[in-house]
Amino acid sequence: DMQKDFLYPGGFGAFLGNDVTLLQRTIVPIQAVLAAARGLGMLVIHTREGHLPDLSDCPPTKLERWSPGTRIGDNGPMGRILIRGEEGHGIIDEVAPLPGETVIDKPGKNAFYATNLAESLEAKAIKNLIVTGVTTDVCCSATVIAANDRGYNAFILSDCVASYSPERHAASLNTIKAQGGIFGWVSDSQSLLAGIKALG
Repeated sequence: DMQKDFLYPGGFGAFLGNDVTLLQRTIVPIQAVLAAARGLGMLVIHTREGHLPDLSDCPPTKLERWSPGTRIGDNGPMGRILIRGEEGHGIIDEVAPLPGETVIDKPGKNAFYATNLAESLEAKAIKNLIVTGVTTDVCCSATVIAANDRGYNAFILSDCVASYSPERHAASLNTIKAQGGIFGWVSDSQSLLAGIKALG
């Protein structure tokens, strides 16, 4: 969910008072991982959290959770908040999808929920996932946990994920890798890139 509303200074995250520079630190390492993955011909999948304009896919419990003016569908700095097609819903320019790459729009935090992600992976017999993006403690963790339940191996790159809270970032990574990888494994982009280079 490397979306403008979450990472750009004029987005909804900043509007709520969050320090978006904490998320922006992921951009350069993600660019390097994307370049390596594309060079190897790996399947690259981008995700965007957002809802239909009529909010028919947004449960009332999620819709009514915040105060008026900050709710899903309200007008934000970059258009309606978390609504598909609005400026803020788009993926940031720095890691924009290339033509032909898969983009999954999801109405929830977990990228498997109400999407065709599992089918996209099954079509290519993929069982190992490299997870990057924001935020560590919300969509990334939810997706890793969902992947574990579905029999996937998820590897999350610590410098390619971030949270508005460094404490929640660290706690989420510790939870994922606890007990030898209860939900998945944690590494970093430098280790991944070094391993790719070693393979020639």
